[in-house]
Amino acid sequence: MIRNVVLSSALVGGLLSFVGPVAVSCVHAATQAPVGDAAPVLVTAAEWQALAARGKSAPAFAKEQAATTRTLAAMIQHGIDVPVPKDPGGGYTHEQHKRNAQAIEAAGTLYRLTGEKRYADYARDLLLRYAELYPTLGPHPAGHGEVPGRLFWQTLNDSVWVVNAVAGYDAIRDTLTAADRKRIDDNVFRAMARFMSDQSPDNFNKIHNHATWAVAAVGMTGYVLRDPALVEKALKGTRLDGSAGFLKQIDQLFSPDGYYEEGPYYQRYALAPFILFADAIERNDPQRHIFQYRDGVLLKAVDALVQSSYGGYFFPINDAILDKGLDTEELVAGIDIVYAHTADPRLLSIAREQKRVMLAPEGFAVAQALAAGKAKPFEFKPTLLRDGANGKEGALAILRMNGADGQALVMKNTRQGMGHGHFDKLSWVFYDNGQRVVTDYGAARFLNVEAKQGGIYLPENNSWAKQTIAHNTLVVNETSHFGGDWKLGEERAPTPLLFAVTDDTQIASARMDNAYDGAGFDRTLALLSHPDLVHPVVIDLLRARSAKPARFDLPLHFGGHIMQVGFETEHNVADRPVLGKANGYQHLWVDAQSASEAGERTLEWLQDGRFYTYRFAASAPTRAILAESGANDPQFNLRREPALVQRMDGQRDATFFGVLEPHGEYNGTAEYVRGANSHIDKIEHLQGDGADVVVLTLAGGKTLALGVAADPSQADTEHHVQGSGYDYRWRGGWARFDTKSGNAPAAPQKRKAP
Repeated sequence: MIRNVVLSSALVGGLLSFVGPVAVSCVHAATQAPVGDAAPVLVTAAEWQALAARGKSAPAFAKEQAATTRTLAAMIQHGIDVPVPKDPGGGYTHEQHKRNAQAIEAAGTLYRLTGEKRYADYARDLLLRYAELYPTLGPHPAGHGEVPGRLFWQTLNDSVWVVNAVAGYDAIRDTLTAADRKRIDDNVFRAMARFMSDQSPDNFNKIHNHATWAVAAVGMTGYVLRDPALVEKALKGTRLDGSAGFLKQIDQLFSPDGYYEEGPYYQRYALAPFILFADAIERNDPQRHIFQYRDGVLLKAVDALVQSSYGGYFFPINDAILDKGLDTEELVAGIDIVYAHTADPRLLSIAREQKRVMLAPEGFAVAQALAAGKAKPFEFKPTLLRDGANGKEGALAILRMNGADGQALVMKNTRQGMGHGHFDKLSWVFYDNGQRVVTDYGAARFLNVEAKQGGIYLPENNSWAKQTIAHNTLVVNETSHFGGDWKLGEERAPTPLLFAVTDDTQIASARMDNAYDGAGFDRTLALLSHPDLVHPVVIDLLRARSAKPARFDLPLHFGGHIMQVGFETEHNVADRPVLGKANGYQHLWVDAQSASEAGERTLEWLQDGRFYTYRFAASAPTRAILAESGANDPQFNLRREPALVQRMDGQRDATFFGVLEPHGEYNGTAEYVRGANSHIDKIEHLQGDGADVVVLTLAGGKTLALGVAADPSQADTEHHVQGSGYDYRWRGGWARFDTKSGNAPAAPQKRKAP
């Protein structure tokens, strides 16, 4: 793979058994090389020679090389085109400069793999054109709302360009005349490094993915140009005191479990500069032991990212585009590099699904191992990923049953996620049968589509996608969490209370006390299997409290087509009113709503051949509102998606409880329907002193109950809840009962699944 990101170097420690002695015989030669030496340092000449000799022996590597050869041939045939920058993302000049960086990297790689000088000459000619252009550039004319770059509308893209291009330059630098090398060194890479660091210190010194790309670009440039000052600046920030830079970013952006603060989508994006600059550090400054830094958190980050996916796609936490997944080019690099360090055969199964490898020693190692049949399945398992640098600022709870394509429930109890964070504390999504069932909108953005404002985040990202009503969590008085202030949200993380896994029950619980002034709530979500239910069900228990009477709205966004509405509604046929005026409510059409009533209701929908029944109720009368996104959207920037909103008015305390049940099958090809009716007859809620119980009555009369303490983190407290013919006792934060009464033994409070 010639990445749209970068081409990495080899990791010596993990490659001895894959590449052989010839590939590592001069591994650290570049470290002791004289200042004037131009030999490659990101992948050594000896390693390139070994890949040239043996690369085609591994089918996946040979396939990648052939594909790259074809792609580059088309670029060469097109001719050299280095336009004056003018367009935003998606525009011609933007895309052409991206292609040029990829071409430089591809040409350098193929020169080393084939020995054909024409590739080196092509990369040289492209870079010499940039040496003419770059010194003439000022701020990009389309720059707005972000730090403007020179080649691109934002500095971020300039950084990505360097990380790509410097890898290709490293591969051909020793083929150039001294004069050409100096022109490219000084007018392209040194000038761009100066712009990204000294001339843009606020961006460079951020703790943010934009700065990660910048420090990686400057640091890799430093190694290639033999400029230790650039490397130190990249590692420690422009002040050189360690208050910023690469090491500080590793310290602050990752939790001890490898979870990245902005969520999986941006973890995917930031992974490339983190892993690839670390790779360059490992090669040129091995005494830093960068991959062991913070207990190997960069290696953990790859595993955490893979776990944060379902069906090949990342969980849409915070700003996220839904079609990004495990085959993304950044993760191809991550999988290959981490495999070279760990030889973890589970990673090979991901690489096999990616169908790509790096054209580098790591990629060759993976290709060889795949050819030898060493891959083992990656175990997608229930996982608690702590958030925050110290692991004490929330967590992402992932519950799973029945394997990779079975059921997955994701509860977002994480911290805000900086400017890309959404206002959705204790929200959840649910996957089943390979589909998104309970959904999250993700980001309102069409990446690099020029017609959609050049591919930037659209206004509706702020007015809808980030707002609390756009998520599956509690809204108080039609306002978003933290008043829509992400900086305030950074200071207020949820408190995880419980995470436990047994053979038939998985449960997570958290509390959010300060998303609103004077109001808080806690939530417990559980995934339970039962012999009389074909598929596991989700139980949801949310308890809210407010100092004053309030309006509580609890939305559920879902995918599929409504089959049955199990409650009386007034339909809006002639007019289609809007739910509210601000905070995302202005984007919801109201299609139907019920009167305010007590008692349970049901909503059934069909998605991809499976039925889903959501059975729900609350502690006081509520209205049920059926809505759809897309109102007040004159540019058609929003997808039209259905939602159910439970609304309770005038209460200080509120309890919402529900169960989501997958069931049945619809086969349009064979024209049959099976199991279209719910297997659950009733849901009830019992409240005791310091605990609640949700009871399901199954078809046939059996019961399934879940007891949850008011503080599920207390493992030794005794609880007794009774009423309506039920009587339950247990010790600890939670208990499961398969009868109408019982005294349950203490259940596990916190355990990561094996």
